[in-house]
Amino acid sequence: MMERAMNTSLKIFIKRFYITLLRKKGKSMSESKWASRFVVAAIFQGALATALTAYFVLGQIFWLKPEVSRVIAFGSAGNWFTVGYTTYLIVGVIGVAVTALFYHHIESTLRKPYTGAANMLAWLHLVLMNVGVIGATWLLMIGGYLGGAAMLPPEVGGKGWNPGQVHVNVFYGIPLGYPTWISIFIIILAVGVLLGGLGYLIAWAKKT
Repeated sequence: MMERAMNTSLKIFIKRFYITLLRKKGKSMSESKWASRFVVAAIFQGALATALTAYFVLGQIFWLKPEVSRVIAFGSAGNWFTVGYTTYLIVGVIGVAVTALFYHHIESTLRKPYTGAANMLAWLHLVLMNVGVIGATWLLMIGGYLGGAAMLPPEVGGKGWNPGQVHVNVFYGIPLGYPTWISIFIIILAVGVLLGGLGYLIAWAKKT
């Protein structure tokens, strides 16, 4: 009887322990508001990346002339496209998702909610990082495709331009030029990341 009573008590203890653990876990997860926001942003960026990839793949088959594959294979100005697309996947999708882990560590593991200046810096981090990465990488892709396409021969849909013509008519064919706008968006991205890091340090140093 005593053994049965001990087993029953042990089962009750284990059951209560797991219930308490799950409640604490659920509570900590719900408190990680900034991790959730960056996860949502990463999902949004992932959806954009999927739509963008679908556009390139379908355009390759139906309407883009010259095709994206020709621009990538040719290189030269088309390298802008490759760099822009790859960077967008790494920074815009994976980077934003990984950033959520840092916020989760502060808010859930250390139980230090973002308030005051840290909260404002987190907002700036979220907005500037996402705006900056989209602006910089998408302009790289657009400029790279237009420049690379223009350098291809007319037989495949290009214009047969040399690098000098592409530099003048494509890269600087818009106000201020693609390089200037790309640099501006890279600065916006960098400022967002730096402000996010500052907010992280403020929240981390705060006493619970």
